[in-house]
Amino acid sequence: MNPLAARFPSSLAIALALLWLPGHAAALPATSAAPPTNPTPATSPAQLLAERYTPIVMLRKQLDPPCETSAEQYQPTSVDTVLGNPSVTLTRYLPGRGLRVVGHAPSASDIAGLGGDYYLDLPGKALGDTCVYARDFAALLRAGRAPAIVYAHIAREAGHPGFVVQYWFFWYFNQFNDLHEGDWEGMQIAFDASSPAQALTEEPSETVLFQHGGGERARWGDAKVQKRGTHMIVYPAAGSHATFYDSAVYVENGQGGSGLGCDNTTPPLRELRLRPVLLPEAPPASGAFAWLSYRGHWGEREKGYNNGPTGPNTKTQWTRPFAWMDAQRSTSPRLPGGSVIGPRVTQAFCGAVATASQLVNLDARSRPAAILTLFAIVLLLGLFVGLTRWRPVDLARLRARRSFGQIVRAAGRLYRRHARALVPVGLTALPIVGGVNLLANLLSGQYATGAAPTGGGVHLAAADLIETFARPVAEAIVAAVAIAFVHALLQSRPASFRSAYADMARRFWRVVLAQLLATAGVLALALTVIGLPWAVWKFIAWQFVQQEVLFTDRSILEAFHGSSALVRGRRWHTVRVAGFLWLLSVVVGPVLGFVLIFTNFSLTAINLLGSLVYALLIPYVALGRTLLYLDLQVRAEEQPAKPRRSWAPWRPRSFGRRPSSSPPAPAPAPGV
Repeated sequence: MNPLAARFPSSLAIALALLWLPGHAAALPATSAAPPTNPTPATSPAQLLAERYTPIVMLRKQLDPPCETSAEQYQPTSVDTVLGNPSVTLTRYLPGRGLRVVGHAPSASDIAGLGGDYYLDLPGKALGDTCVYARDFAALLRAGRAPAIVYAHIAREAGHPGFVVQYWFFWYFNQFNDLHEGDWEGMQIAFDASSPAQALTEEPSETVLFQHGGGERARWGDAKVQKRGTHMIVYPAAGSHATFYDSAVYVENGQGGSGLGCDNTTPPLRELRLRPVLLPEAPPASGAFAWLSYRGHWGEREKGYNNGPTGPNTKTQWTRPFAWMDAQRSTSPRLPGGSVIGPRVTQAFCGAVATASQLVNLDARSRPAAILTLFAIVLLLGLFVGLTRWRPVDLARLRARRSFGQIVRAAGRLYRRHARALVPVGLTALPIVGGVNLLANLLSGQYATGAAPTGGGVHLAAADLIETFARPVAEAIVAAVAIAFVHALLQSRPASFRSAYADMARRFWRVVLAQLLATAGVLALALTVIGLPWAVWKFIAWQFVQQEVLFTDRSILEAFHGSSALVRGRRWHTVRVAGFLWLLSVVVGPVLGFVLIFTNFSLTAINLLGSLVYALLIPYVALGRTLLYLDLQVRAEEQPAKPRRSWAPWRPRSFGRRPSSSPPAPAPAPGV
């Protein structure tokens, strides 16, 4: 007998039959046809249900792949990107003995049933160069080893009628404030039906999206639930993968299972269709889905939030989907599109949390480095504000020499003493500066939505011009009123809200043009990059152009020269006071908002409160800078500034200093 036929008799018989059938099929009686031995089973109702409601995901598109961390570098994919991957290591942590390597390229059967002391360690370090993961995933995509799939799971809860279809998204890496390998997020859709077959004839009742440790629920018919046919459209946040109902920037304060920071689902977006893979209802111990029984971590072992996450079978919603869903919130606070004036308080919260997270990640990577960083920050703040005299504070003479601390306190005392006139000055910033902001936001198409700008190119260009030039001018007008108020006090004239505005109005165009020229000059130097140091230099030198216009009635050019002359030789003192006042104006509102975000205040109310604080600080900053201006005048009289520098190499004895225009005084005779 042919040995090949002996090994594969059935295959040989089938082949001979196929050769014989074409010419003899007609001779076979109808009753001789038998059903196939292994018929292909019809698609189950559960699979049909999973396919009918598979979500459509909208991912924040990368414009500069693969390492653009502000966009989405990954997509929901198969666990096979990790399992069987030769660059992945299975490790185990043993208390007192540390982390040990168990194996390489672990398969589903290798990890089945393992507990929480096991870790799947991907190539790279979560607290190191995260672009390693982005490049690895891009390579997996190119090789066809990272298909766009979602894991569907039928979940039931004892004592509760109905069931849910859960969709679990597996992500290769989490690029958020908490950096970690692997990530599991998802959503679920609830049905009142008792079986998948019955659910195919009904509509769902409720849905909930998974967001970090919590979620956001909605009725199936709610307006915020976007659908294309029966498929929900959902928006995973870039990097964090928390799933949302719409495109926006969501502010999370850590309460109710939410994350801490800002989740971004804004455009540009790309649509991704997922293929559902139906999971068994209970984790099996063997087979293709044996990995479901793994209770270990889908990432390397790290400290705190950087630790690899555990899988779906360890989550509360896996076994108690309805009880968990009932405990979730019905809204997610989103970032308002614009503030009235000043920095957006809630947006500052996003940056503050991101910065604090970097420090936490640094601590996880190297505690000495984190301690050294904190020490350096505290030391710099101490040197900046601590080494000064704070007393006495005397307002009997406004034109007086004062230290940094005395100027800061004197400005506050002057503000309180004349609050009835100066508070209304600050409040006028709301319509003046707020109107400019509103126009810019309307032109860019982002007001009150928090989404990316939607206006056309011309509109966006106009909005940028308003942001760059019109807003500083509007703020300068309000500040000029407070400066005019101090000028009236200095001249012992009646000072009031009305008289201060009248004084500013008489020099209105010089105030406006001076601010425009200062902004344009600094911007022009900064845009050249190489001129950036000169831009900073001139920004400091031109701090008192408004005071020169309002106090001395000088022309615009003379005001620039006068301000520069006052600052020369006293630059550090100027930077210290003016820098602190500027920092105070942009930080107080956001710090207040940062605290309020952890309360029940709405984000819109927080932004409005931040705008009010910013408006009321404009007169205070103007008072402080004016007292600094008067202080510099006294210092200039008591100790004239050194001559301007000259770098002419042919004057070796005066190199670095401009020689005096007058001849040097003769040397005294010997013995005199």
